[in-house]
Amino acid sequence: MNLKNTKFGTISDINGNFSFSASKGKYSLLFTYIGYKTIKQEIKLSQDITLNISFTQSETDLEEVEVSTTKTDENVKSTQMGVVQLEMSEIKKIPAFMGEVDVLKTIQLLPGIKNAGDGNTGFYVRGGGPDQNLILLDGANIYNASHLLGFFSVFNGDAVKSVDLYKGNMPAQYGGRLSSVLDISLKEGDDKAFHVDGGIGVIASRLTIQGPLIKNKAAFIISARRTYLDALVKPYIDNSDFKGTSYFFYDLNAKLNYTINNKNRLFLSGYYGRDKFKFVDAEGGFNADIPWGNAAATLRWNHIFSPKLFSNMSLIFTNYDFSFGAAQQDFDLIIKSGITDYGFKYDLNYYPNSRHNVKVGLNYIFHTFVPTTVSAQQGSTVFDFGKKIKLYSHDVGVYVSDDWEITQKLQMNIGLRFTNFTQIGPFTRYKKDNFGVINDTVNYNTNDIVANYNGLEPRLSARYSLTKKLSLKASYSRNFQYIHLATISSVSLPTDVWMPSTEIIKPQESNQYALGIFRNFKENIFETSIEVYYKTMSNQIEYAEGSQPSDNIYDNPDNAFTYGKGWAYGAEFFIKKNRGKLTGWIGYTLSWTWRQFDQINYGQKFLAKYDRRHDVSIVLMYDASKKWNFGMVWIYGSGNRGTLPNGFFLYEGSLSNDYGLRNSYQFIPYHRLDLNVTFTPDRTKKLEKRKRTLINQYIEQGKDTSNIQVTKSWMKNFSNSFTLSLFNVYNRYNPYFIYLTREGDFNNGSLKVGAKQVSLFPILPSLTWNFKF
Repeated sequence: MNLKNTKFGTISDINGNFSFSASKGKYSLLFTYIGYKTIKQEIKLSQDITLNISFTQSETDLEEVEVSTTKTDENVKSTQMGVVQLEMSEIKKIPAFMGEVDVLKTIQLLPGIKNAGDGNTGFYVRGGGPDQNLILLDGANIYNASHLLGFFSVFNGDAVKSVDLYKGNMPAQYGGRLSSVLDISLKEGDDKAFHVDGGIGVIASRLTIQGPLIKNKAAFIISARRTYLDALVKPYIDNSDFKGTSYFFYDLNAKLNYTINNKNRLFLSGYYGRDKFKFVDAEGGFNADIPWGNAAATLRWNHIFSPKLFSNMSLIFTNYDFSFGAAQQDFDLIIKSGITDYGFKYDLNYYPNSRHNVKVGLNYIFHTFVPTTVSAQQGSTVFDFGKKIKLYSHDVGVYVSDDWEITQKLQMNIGLRFTNFTQIGPFTRYKKDNFGVINDTVNYNTNDIVANYNGLEPRLSARYSLTKKLSLKASYSRNFQYIHLATISSVSLPTDVWMPSTEIIKPQESNQYALGIFRNFKENIFETSIEVYYKTMSNQIEYAEGSQPSDNIYDNPDNAFTYGKGWAYGAEFFIKKNRGKLTGWIGYTLSWTWRQFDQINYGQKFLAKYDRRHDVSIVLMYDASKKWNFGMVWIYGSGNRGTLPNGFFLYEGSLSNDYGLRNSYQFIPYHRLDLNVTFTPDRTKKLEKRKRTLINQYIEQGKDTSNIQVTKSWMKNFSNSFTLSLFNVYNRYNPYFIYLTREGDFNNGSLKVGAKQVSLFPILPSLTWNFKF
């Protein structure tokens, strides 16, 4: 919101609330939101007033888009560093893999954020692992944000309203992770009119319906998506070695909002998504069923105490589970893992005056962890793998922060967060002797304290304005992370296991320091920034050599890990063009990421598997006309790291690998070019063509053509577009993994060893039809 023709303005919080102080008088208020029409409202200010503003989406006219996407200098004026705000109207113009618009793929194009390569939506922020990113959907934790083993994310772009990413000094209201926060908000539904959006693509289709339940008071939105990979590839699979294989995924988003009165509003949102893989071998009598997915729900009450004090109270449920079931003849095997959360959150925003924005809040989560558990049965015989393991814990956070404008040049955001994490019973601790043999057990009853940790997390960021368009920023933050993702793979998989902090697993801790310079040019058309950072991390977790997720039979799962430390540092360069026919950005990151474990790599430090020295992204979008829009993405990254054998030896008659130092091998660089073109038919010409057709019909039938009326109602609210995308335009064979081949005999000296690279995607075209009415 801006006071027209003045330097005064403010931005709302994620819930749309804002407060602003000004002296008495008449003002013109301008309300802007990307992708929506700008609203101008005249007010006469003589006392505190409350305004309810409802935005309507922009039409496709270029002039309206130009107005609605006008950027302010908030990136220069705010105290926050490493913050990126993306709108779906912007994301949908970027070339997408197989035509599926993807939030996670888009944020990986930003400096400081690295992708894990083709086939993986996991992302790494400033040296952190994929589990160190807090991913929120309307306030609910999403623990596995990928479909199709990482090819797509779980976020349906048609249901998403906004995307806020904090990759540096996260505000005090967020906690529980070391590296970043990705806060995604769902659309709330239109309480004035019904709308239908959808799309039909190469591998999936989607449909979104929204509208009023009670006009101007209550609204809903429902958005669904499903892939039809199982139907498309079935004819080919049935004639291959993979006969009997089936896979598909689906997800559903829904949200209700109800305005009780001017001071109270309720929101109920939910998400449910599943991946389902199945294999049936009728001849061999074997079948496997592997489902996994997320479920989340949030009930939020927004209350306005006064024009200066707002509150949000939320009840939150989250579940992620993975299951592997296999059966052959009369033998059945089931492996399960997952995590379930029940949470409560209360936040207060207080604006005592125009120089302060105070936030206070409480966050509580009750976690139930299910590490890998195994059960098996053959006929009436049940195999004993011990008790089903469940780990319970309380997770509490309390915070306070103040965004304080000390002078017009100096502004600071000061925050403090206190956290407590407690593992409770029931729980059985298996004690081992020096030879790793269990010789004792300790039993904890329900609600007995097993382990308890506290953490104090200061957050500080400051901005000093050298000019109206140039500012310097600095920040420091400490973060604790009490839950951990244990993985044995180089990429995130559904089999990865979430674990709480226990008496053996200590909380992760990070300290991050950052400096930045921010400069805008040409009336904020161009944004530029340079940020440097240094980050330390302690109590990093890895599986010990030779350990597996299923090793917790009559054992504690936390006995399988080893612990170490990490540190990362680098510089991020960013330039973005916000307005005009040509928009987009260029980002470059120079960085180093290190790890050191006493029990890995002989205790020597090593570069992390997601270390990438150079990372470049060029994203361009060109609006040639009302009909034609073009998009381009080019990315380059230094090769990922891995561990390969540097020799072989005979052990008990078998040839074994002699592995080199951890992550000492670097893959070839990754680079790729993606293009897309979107064609939007002109609706006016369709109306004119229809009218001409009717006139010709009337003339042929001898009717009076003066009575012809072609109404616009059926066409006015309908629009559609066709998007052709090309993924990996120059057919680059980027490495996914490398495996070794052997030919000949070691004993007679004829052994030949080779290495072969596996790449996932050649050039891939896709066509998507999108519609809206």
